[in-house]
Amino acid sequence: MLASAATPTPFFPLKSPNAQHSLPNFNTYLEVIPVRTRTKTKLSNPTPTLIFSYATKHHQYHCLNLISCSNRSVITRVSSDDGGGGAVDATPQHSKSPDIEEIEKPSPSFGDGYVALFVRMLGLDHDDLDREQAIVALWKYSLGGKKCIDAIMQFPGCINLTVNLLRSKSSSSCEAAAGLLRSISSVNLYRELVAESGAIEEITGLLSQPSLTPEVKEQSMCTLWNLSVDEKLRVKIANSDILPLLIKSLDDDDIKLKEAAGGVLANLALSQINHSIMVEAGVIQKLAKALTADLEGAKVLRKEARNALLELAKDEYYRILVIEEGLIPVPMIGASAYKSFKPGLYSWPSLPDGTEIKQTSKGPSKYGASEVLLGLNIDDKNVNIEETKMKAVVARSHQQFLARIGAIEIENGEKSQSGCLSEHRLTLLPWVDGVARLVLILELEDESAISRAAESIADASINEHIRVAFKEAGAIKHLVRLLGHNNDSVRLSATQALERLSISNHVCQIIEAEGIIDPLVNTLKHLQTSESLIEKSLNLLARILDPSKEMKSKFYDGSVNGSKKLSDATKNPEDSAVLTGNMSDKPISNVNAREDVLDTAFIARLVDILKNSSPNLQRKASSVLEFVTINDPSMDSIISVDIESGLAAVFQQKVLNDVDSDVEDQQPEKYVLEVEEAGLAISTASRLLTKLLDSPQFFQSINSTHFTKLLREILKSNVPLHYKDWVAASLVKLSSLSDSKLDSGNPINMEVTLYETIPRLIEKMKTSFSPDAKEAAVMELNRIIAEGMVDSTRAIASEGGIFPLVKLIEDGSEGAVEASLGILYNLSMDSENHSAIIAAGAVPALRRIVQLQRPQWPRALHVLRTLPT
Repeated sequence: MLASAATPTPFFPLKSPNAQHSLPNFNTYLEVIPVRTRTKTKLSNPTPTLIFSYATKHHQYHCLNLISCSNRSVITRVSSDDGGGGAVDATPQHSKSPDIEEIEKPSPSFGDGYVALFVRMLGLDHDDLDREQAIVALWKYSLGGKKCIDAIMQFPGCINLTVNLLRSKSSSSCEAAAGLLRSISSVNLYRELVAESGAIEEITGLLSQPSLTPEVKEQSMCTLWNLSVDEKLRVKIANSDILPLLIKSLDDDDIKLKEAAGGVLANLALSQINHSIMVEAGVIQKLAKALTADLEGAKVLRKEARNALLELAKDEYYRILVIEEGLIPVPMIGASAYKSFKPGLYSWPSLPDGTEIKQTSKGPSKYGASEVLLGLNIDDKNVNIEETKMKAVVARSHQQFLARIGAIEIENGEKSQSGCLSEHRLTLLPWVDGVARLVLILELEDESAISRAAESIADASINEHIRVAFKEAGAIKHLVRLLGHNNDSVRLSATQALERLSISNHVCQIIEAEGIIDPLVNTLKHLQTSESLIEKSLNLLARILDPSKEMKSKFYDGSVNGSKKLSDATKNPEDSAVLTGNMSDKPISNVNAREDVLDTAFIARLVDILKNSSPNLQRKASSVLEFVTINDPSMDSIISVDIESGLAAVFQQKVLNDVDSDVEDQQPEKYVLEVEEAGLAISTASRLLTKLLDSPQFFQSINSTHFTKLLREILKSNVPLHYKDWVAASLVKLSSLSDSKLDSGNPINMEVTLYETIPRLIEKMKTSFSPDAKEAAVMELNRIIAEGMVDSTRAIASEGGIFPLVKLIEDGSEGAVEASLGILYNLSMDSENHSAIIAAGAVPALRRIVQLQRPQWPRALHVLRTLPT
């Protein structure tokens, strides 16, 4: 028997893994604790357990255990070599104390002796109690830092034995095994070895157990947190069954578990290849909820959720999903940039969007605070301020206060660095604060910051709610002001933001009221303006001057997301302030501003764009010129700038005339896109030409024969059918003005019918959901055939009209069946159409009509007799 005398307690000071989660102090020690002895052990045949007892210098049978700590876990993550986020180094980064110097010296009695013994005790030939004691001792020892982990990793089989213990039925063994893997994976050198041992697969199975304790879950997820730092392992983790478990853990009550899950997801988001599978799993909604939740002690969780969402938001489509969750990407420009902010000193306050507050009381308020505490003097019964306005006021006050005290962009008690380090950084803010912050940045002096803020406004303006919020926050007046900035990048970003905001009809009116037409016209007049700025400016100007906007406003001029116009309130005489109006209530003085568009120099610039620009710019220039034709009936200014040459250039698109190009065969997708853009430009220019032809003076000044030839070639080209309607209208109008008779012998009328009317009617038969529309189309088609137009039947067959005709015979109305049979009979006269008619299933349909003796059975019989049946 072993001696039972008490042994002195050995002392092992340990290193603190990190500053955040450290052991209580460096006096934490390892103590030899008595363990129940085995019964009747023979010394002649010593077991590993007895070897372990002798290793304690022949004292009583002991096992090393760590005295209880104040924390049940220690984070020992490391940063990856490639800069992966979400981890800290396992070795202390602070200055070394004498105790630490002593720790770093290897302990021969423990490191060289006991580690090897404990690793041996992990073997499958030991009972569960020995293995549990060994894994717990190794886990606690690994918390001492990198040198302790290196001592364990001198035995290569340790990892495999540890991974095997993840299957143990003992929660203590599972926790210790996962904790040891967590410590080992915190070192860059061993991370891949942990993954190769099958740890990811075993942890996946472990986390799938419903009865798993929170301690085991935390250690397992923190191991994945360390492993996900490696870019090669991220794909493996994201493609496993772990992802749904991680997302589910974001709803767990344990904050440590939430932090670990958020950290893994943040690391997975660093690899773009994982984005699609993460978004499809619903990670954006969960992370947004975690970021905006007001949880105590959730700073790490919010940081990891923000990092993950920012990585996902780098994709244009996923950024929209993030914004839809109520979060807006805001550029980090550095705290020093806000020093230039100069808040306005108002003699009387106003709302951010320009709403004025009128003072009605003759004397000051009772408390002398009317100018500051405006809300004290508003009668809620008479004045109704929308929620969006109230949030804009609160958010503006909040952001301005932070800017004044220099508290913006302060993290962990330190100001964020300015300059190149923050040049491309973003953060995520709730839309209320995000909108106000972006508007505040527009008031600064830093050109780079202003440009990035305007770009963020453009990206965030994805729906009516956000666009109205920017309007209420006062973004429009600052953006319009920036159109006159001397920096091209600032002007481009501001124009892009206004273009996105102008999608809203209501906001577009406010933009025009701010006087945007004049700076847009000046920008387009400038010959050195970049093509991208010309495109944005033209698009914005065309949207403001859209001739159909007045009709649209009759239907869409109502409230937008509850944004009703403020009405004047009847105030009590004691009240010192009332709301007198909103910018949306102000009459928009369009007349004087829109006269700038009628300037001859500006029109000449638009014609020059028609001659020398891309189809996209040609389309927008044609749209603005259409507004000129409506507002200048005399056409003097347009005729004087040679509009004819501009239109001719649009009608001669390179993609339609370049027959030798191999783009159609080698790059069919690119070819389709180019034809689509050309078709848009041609359609808009044809509509402009049609309206210009209303002026006899214009018709007499152009070469109508040349335009007729150009339009006829377009009508026969590969331009999509829905872009040929205005081309056909222009041809018909040119023909009528040329005193040509519109009969079947007229070549123009015939070509319009063959290349526009017949394809359009067949398309309606194929795609329309209305039986009446289909019947009208087929009857019109039958009328064209009855007139005996040359090649009309061939045009129907080439456009794929046989199949919809047979379909109408089967389920159309009586009139549609009659017309369809008439067309099929004419088509059957050409033997080349027989195979297509039979393939469309006409024979069974015709036989049913004959057998049922429907009113159309004689004609159906005639068609059957012409077919080879």
